[in-house]
Amino acid sequence: MDIRIGYGFDSHEFKPGVPLRIGGLTIEHSEGLAGHSDGDVLLHAITDALLGAVSAGDIGSFFPPGDARWKDADSAIFLNVAMEEIQNAGYRIVNLDTTLVLNAPRIGPIAAEMRERVAELLDIAPSHVGIKAKTPEGLGVDHVAQAHAVVLLERIEEPGELQTMSAVMESQRQLEDVVRDLVSQVHGVPVKAPFDTDDIT
Repeated sequence: MDIRIGYGFDSHEFKPGVPLRIGGLTIEHSEGLAGHSDGDVLLHAITDALLGAVSAGDIGSFFPPGDARWKDADSAIFLNVAMEEIQNAGYRIVNLDTTLVLNAPRIGPIAAEMRERVAELLDIAPSHVGIKAKTPEGLGVDHVAQAHAVVLLERIEEPGELQTMSAVMESQRQLEDVVRDLVSQVHGVPVKAPFDTDDIT
């Protein structure tokens, strides 16, 4: 089985006067996250994990922070592009695990809703998405939100790799020919097929 693993990380400082967006949700809090887009630290980390898994670069190479087109943009746009990249590379998501590191707000009460939203954006089952949160104790980043994401991808079996029915039938005919030849060599007499496959309609 052909699999790929991708890891993503992002970090944003809290900033007053902007809405807080994490995991595709708008969360009630006194401050949001600073960023050129909507500052969704979790979706940014997931986007980088997906792009990294297929060696497609990182979020900045697709959406430069100096580009005015992405000012206050919904980070789901970035995630959609990463999804297209892994699909074009011939892969799909098996599962995703993430960890948020921040003092506040508390993620536990909304983790299930966040898991549902991330799963919806990735078009996978919520049971294949892990959302965890830790406090940054001893890290000296009390006014920052960080996100770590790890994703497992598997290659999609291409239709060309599957045998068509006609190919299977042709292989069967070749096998029967080989068997008849072997039997005739052993017994010294030609062996006929039990029926003519060309007569099958």
